[in-house]
Amino acid sequence: MKYIPDDWTVKQNNLKILLSKKTFDNGIKLLLEMHGLLHDKKVYNNKDRTIYTNLWENLKGETCKIISNKETSILWDIWHITRIEDIAGNILINNGETVFNEDIKNKLNIKIKDTGNAMSYEEIQDFNNSINATELKNYRIKAGKSTKKIIENINFNDMKRKVEKEQLEKIRQNGGIINDKNSIWLLDFWGKKNVLGLIMMPITRHQTIHLNDCFNIKEKYNK
Repeated sequence: MKYIPDDWTVKQNNLKILLSKKTFDNGIKLLLEMHGLLHDKKVYNNKDRTIYTNLWENLKGETCKIISNKETSILWDIWHITRIEDIAGNILINNGETVFNEDIKNKLNIKIKDTGNAMSYEEIQDFNNSINATELKNYRIKAGKSTKKIIENINFNDMKRKVEKEQLEKIRQNGGIINDKNSIWLLDFWGKKNVLGLIMMPITRHQTIHLNDCFNIKEKYNK
């Protein structure tokens, strides 16, 4: 079953083209539309349902904690895409600070600060049992609103701007990456990208991959 709209891949391809040319303004409009669908309605004050709000509709709490054969859970997936968006948007694109901080960490009731890439099955179990799902939703709303502002303020000249070593080091200091091979590779991955590349992956496409995984878990287990 498809949970992401059939035309999403077409939009993704068009987005890259529009943002690369004089059609940049139209590209930003499309980007905002797509980004809004990946978040809670509160981020854009949408009246219509979004991909993200559809996921939470009638979703049982116990279903969110089930670890799939990919060794991820809905709660982990939402944390993962939100933390990465926060890092990519605020540090790598905006060269600022993440929304995530110690206060949010305490509210979430979690031990980690990183994206979760290197977590074991047992660590994900512990994460699922401890995290405050309501605060996770709140964090995602804050991160989404922050990215929205960043998108609204970037310009065409920003598209080719490359990630700098200082920004990658800030991610280390922020705790977004840990010294594990399954985590630290992200620094090399992001370090090869420019702003356009970050918009394409992870700001848009990466999120649909994980949201689709979430829907698959919901479809299979939310009985």
